[in-house]
Amino acid sequence: MYRLFIAVLLVSAMLSPSLDAATAVNAEALYLQHCAACHHPQRLGGMGPALLPGNLKRLRKPAAIDVIGNGRVATQMPAFDQQLDAAEIAALADYIYTRPTTAIDWTETDMLASHIAHNNPANLSARPVFEVADPMNLFLVVELGDHHVTLLDGDRLEPIHRFRSRFALHGGPKYAAGGRFVYFASRDGWISKYDIYNLKLVAEIRAGINTRNLAVSHDGRYVMVANYLPHTLVLLDASDLKPLRILPVTDAAGNSSRVSAVYTAAPRDSFIAALKDIPEVWQISYADNPPPGFSGWVHDYNPESGDADTGDRFPLRRIAVDDYLDDFFFDQEYVSIIGASREGKGQVVDLDLGRVVVPDLALPGMPHLGSGITWEYEGRTVLATPNLRAGKVSVIDMESWQNVRDIETLGPGFFMRSHENTPYAWVDVFFGPNRDAVHVIDKRSLEIVRTLRPAPGKTAAHVEFTRDGRYALLSIWDEDGALVVYDAASLEEVKRLPMNKPSGKYNVYNKLNLSAGTSH
Repeated sequence: MYRLFIAVLLVSAMLSPSLDAATAVNAEALYLQHCAACHHPQRLGGMGPALLPGNLKRLRKPAAIDVIGNGRVATQMPAFDQQLDAAEIAALADYIYTRPTTAIDWTETDMLASHIAHNNPANLSARPVFEVADPMNLFLVVELGDHHVTLLDGDRLEPIHRFRSRFALHGGPKYAAGGRFVYFASRDGWISKYDIYNLKLVAEIRAGINTRNLAVSHDGRYVMVANYLPHTLVLLDASDLKPLRILPVTDAAGNSSRVSAVYTAAPRDSFIAALKDIPEVWQISYADNPPPGFSGWVHDYNPESGDADTGDRFPLRRIAVDDYLDDFFFDQEYVSIIGASREGKGQVVDLDLGRVVVPDLALPGMPHLGSGITWEYEGRTVLATPNLRAGKVSVIDMESWQNVRDIETLGPGFFMRSHENTPYAWVDVFFGPNRDAVHVIDKRSLEIVRTLRPAPGKTAAHVEFTRDGRYALLSIWDEDGALVVYDAASLEEVKRLPMNKPSGKYNVYNKLNLSAGTSH
């Protein structure tokens, strides 16, 4: 892990070209003196988060300058304004936003060295240690403001417990079968297993440097982690989070790729991954007996020995696609993948056939398919997705794959949610001057019937429903924010719970039962 440390000391090309040579050398020296002990000599992270451009997307440079100078409340990050002048702080901020020119690796040895065993579930209660009417109607609410998670009772609509998370959770928590255990991924590659019933961490491991998301097999045995850095998929044992496989993500020519996302396809006993830099979709089977003679299957590669695995576990199937998939969505039967590139090229991949069946889906702009939902409309199943660039929701017929309607909104949106027991779909207006607005769409008429502004001037986003669909929970994304609870039938506010920049909220039942109204 430290073999690149010498390179960091010798190669000044990692520094910002905007700095003169003297200032650049000073910034590197300042980093090694003041920051490396917590953030790693190569900025890979340790006690503190990784300080690499891809990991700092949620922290703008002016905010980074403020954190370096004034520290961060409720963390171990100290203030350096008494030790460093303004020019030195600015030089440090420039330095951490520059890209390394040397390759960065994260091996099984590195992972095992990071592994933390907190509590053995065998020694913990198999029943909740708190009173709750329905353990399947619990929510986890991620609070980005101070990196905490709140466990919420979906029946009483009251918090049960609040606990600290790793820095910058991303990709949404994933529940194991039964709902007792949940798995989190952070931008810095930390994977955490939490026992909801006992309110305790079970284990943690750092599976990458820059991680997109994770998926949990439907049988609760395996966790797959999708990484931007390094270019890998990492398979973990779900019981203790120890690594089982590291799959380098490369094509036949040896070109490597970041992983856009990985999800579980339960009917196929498989993980499905989309690749950001290679036009392929990968299917990795976790079945005890993978399909014999299945066209396109090859054994995985062992990066430690350089040998192909001669066993039959976790084989890989590659499916060529027409363009890169930055984002994708499954139909409810897990036969079709609906994907789109950043340039707005949509396509449909048939997993039974193993090929693209619709090469040019009518989804211009930048649809956020990871937040797509489905419902029945006039006797047919439709897919609806918000758009990150355009003020519209696209509604697509999932038989003909033709556009049914574009619903005009007040601006680009990020999240869309519904529930089987409500006639409404909710979509936010996450970007632009109307970010405080949320539209409620009637799924029967495809018309906006209400526009809510629960906190004028503050971003309102990400709705999730209680198990029965009776209540809709909406986040006010502000440090002085709140979770706003609405009656899903009358659309009237019921209550609001103060929270620190709450983002996503995730209902156990809806997630485990793959509700058509929530993302999978």
